[in-house]
Order: sequence, then structure tokens, then C-alpha cells
Amino acid sequence: MTKFTTHTVETAPEGSKPILEMATQKYGYTPNLLANMAEAPAMIEAYVTLSQIFQKTKLSETERQVILLTISRLNECTYCMAAHTTIAQMVKVDIDVIEALRTGKPLKDPKLEALRSFATVVNDTRGYPSEAQIEGFLAAGYTRQTMLEVIVGISLKVLSNYTNHLAGTEPDEGFKPNTWSPDMSDEEHEAHGQYAIQHYLSVDFWRGRAA
Repeated sequence: MTKFTTHTVETAPEGSKPILEMATQKYGYTPNLLANMAEAPAMIEAYVTLSQIFQKTKLSETERQVILLTISRLNECTYCMAAHTTIAQMVKVDIDVIEALRTGKPLKDPKLEALRSFATVVNDTRGYPSEAQIEGFLAAGYTRQTMLEVIVGISLKVLSNYTNHLAGTEPDEGFKPNTWSPDMSDEEHEAHGQYAIQHYLSVDFWRGRAA
């Protein structure tokens, strides 16, 4: 694998320094994803900007995490699966929803399942869902605006998932309790989940160290 530099504020290209500085001040450490993205100022700016734009959608926090976890699992991104599992726990997404998303199982909530299924179809068909799939999504209570917002979420994960694949990004300490891999069994996912819940309750995640 081609070796990437996991940059610090000091080693990053000039165009990436302001974003790394802000991230380090916000979190108390430099997330490895951003440290690797910093190699290309355009990449780190694109990712941070699109992340902010995705927050402006009409999707709820749970719905956003459904999209981000679904696409990260389909792309087999170990870093983003661990990261978004942790974030989903922090924003109090139902644990059953998180576990289902980690294993690719249908969600019990019909509307969330429609969102998960639609995001999957859009990803797998490269944007060519059938008319029946579109109508089913709209019938679940979503809109044409939501259809396009799903694409924003997918695009966001293309930036991070593909960067992590190329760079072999190591999970940050705060994410490690939620380690994920595509060959984990359901029992392993459950064991990780139970440990992670206790861990995140006792850890200052944003600073990546014990509180």
C-alpha cells in the first residue's frame, strides 16, 4: 500500500493548516482522517465543507447516521464504521438501529428502513433506482428533496471512505471500542457494541482520552 503522511499542523501543506488547526482545537486532537486528507488541501476542504452542508439538510440526526453508516458498510470502510458507530451512540441513536446498520440487517422502523434501502439502491445502481423503488421511498414519507439529500450523504462518504482505503487510516483512540470489519460475526458486533457503550460513557470522546 502506498504510504500516506498522517499530517500534523506543522507538517501539513499550507492550504490544509487552517482546517487542521480548527479541528485540533475543537476535538483536542487531530483526527486521523483529516490528518491524511491534509495531503491535498482541496480534499480536506471539500470534506469539511460538505460535512457542514449535510448538516443543513432536513434529515434528522438519526437519518443522517443511517445514510452514513449504510454507505460506509457497503464500501467496507473500517474507519468510518467505527467513527459513525461512536457518533451514533453519542447522539443517542437507538442501539438496535446501530447494530442493524453495522450488520446490514433491515431496520424495524419502516420509514428508516425505507431510507436505508433507498440509500443502498442509489449506491449500488450508481444513481439509477427503478420507478418502483422511487415510489416506495416517497410512499414511506420522504420527498424528492430527500432523494437528493441522500446523494449528498453518499458523496460525503465517497470522500472519506475512499481516502481511508487509499491511506489505510487507523481508527482514532475514541473509535477503537467500535472496531468493525466486514467479516465480523453478529456475536462479535454485539460484544463490541456492549463494550463500547460502557466505554463511551466513561471517555471524553472529543478529546480521545479518558475523562
